[in-house]
Order: sequence, then structure tokens, then C-alpha cells
Amino acid sequence: MRLLLVEDDDHVAAALSAILKKHGFDVTHARNGEEALQAVLPAANAGRAPFGVVLLDLGLPDQDGYQVCGKIRKLTTTPVIMVTARADVRSRIHGLNLGADDYVTKPYDTGELLARIHAVSRRSAAADPDDSGGGTGGSGGTDEAAALRLGPVTIELSTRRVSVEGAEVQLTRKEFDLLALLAQRPGVVFRREQIISEVWRTSWEGTGRTLEVHVASLRAKLRMPALIETVRGVGYRLVAPAA
Repeated sequence: MRLLLVEDDDHVAAALSAILKKHGFDVTHARNGEEALQAVLPAANAGRAPFGVVLLDLGLPDQDGYQVCGKIRKLTTTPVIMVTARADVRSRIHGLNLGADDYVTKPYDTGELLARIHAVSRRSAAADPDDSGGGTGGSGGTDEAAALRLGPVTIELSTRRVSVEGAEVQLTRKEFDLLALLAQRPGVVFRREQIISEVWRTSWEGTGRTLEVHVASLRAKLRMPALIETVRGVGYRLVAPAA
């Protein structure tokens, strides 16, 4: 797999590149945001995925990593994993809202990082056939139903669009998959393990934190914090709002 490592610290980049190459990755190193965009642009303009995964540090010398993520997402659907020391939930949510597929905080275990790289690449590969055909992609979508309507919320499964009171809400791929899964059975509690298995297609325990961040992001974007209820010790359920 071709991997783009965006890291301004040459020592960190050299050490991580060595590990990644030992595990079969073809690593391209970009030292700043501009180099990263220049690496992505040619293949993106040709309609091809430039890399299998992008590892993006947020503390870049020329521009903030969040800005770089947003620009990359406009060019390609290549999975982006943010790697940063910013560990607060608000930063995580902001990164996911910009289109990042995962968020790893420093210091990290290299085994965990490798697992996350493989996880997002598997999810991306599984979603590509559906994405290219305009289908539902991911998990939990059914082609039989054109849309799910829950009070002011409309979820169009075929076009992967969500609106609240007629105003479209921009969701990431996994945010949509999560919402669609819960919305198919309002009031039913989905276990965390079940959600992770169906949306992220993995049983890896480390995905649990990513699930929490995606739920928080959905609540914020839809401006309906009570829509997704946390069932302590079990999982989550969607509470259908009044029309």
C-alpha cells in the first residue's frame, strides 16, 4: 500500500517510515501542507486514489493540519488518519467533521497505529464499490427504502443525504453509516460491539473511542443531542423525535 506521511519532524518521520516499510508500506514523506497537497494532486486530478492512507500531523509549519485535511478531502476520498498531541474531544470532533477517518493521539503505540491504518484501509476498500456506483456504501443501508423519516430528520439511503427540517446536513461516510444503522430500528438498543462490527467492520476494541467521538459529532451536527441516547454499559439507541 502507498502511504503519505505528513510530518515536519524529520527524525520522527524517519523512525516511523522505517517501521512502516518493514510492514510493507511504500511511504512518501511530506514535510508540510503544501508538499502533501502536491503529492495528492496529480492522481486526484486523474480521478485515481493517490494513496491508500494519509497519516497527517496537525502541527505543520506552513498551515494548520485541519486546513490540509479539508483540502485533501475536497480532492480525494483517500482515508486520512490525524496523528497529533491534541487529545481533547473537541479537537477530535473538529477533525472528524473535516473528513478525517480516524484520530490517533501522541504518544501512540506503533502496533495500534498499524491496526488503525489497516482498519481504515479495509473500510475504504469495502466502501469503494458502493461509492463509485452512488450506492449506500458502508453498512446498514437498504435499497428497498428510499428514505427514513424520523420527525424532522430525513435520511435518504440511496443518495446518502441527511436533512433536518429540509436543511441538508453534511456528514462523513461513517457518521452517515452510524446514523442509518440506528435509524433503521428506532428505540432498539444497539450494543457497542454490534455497532463497531457493522459500521467499522472490525472487532478491534480500540475502535470504541472512535465510536464515542462519532456519536458526539452526530449530536452536534444535527443539533439534536437527545436524538442518540447512551445506554450505559450497553450501547446506543436512536430516540425518534416528534414530527
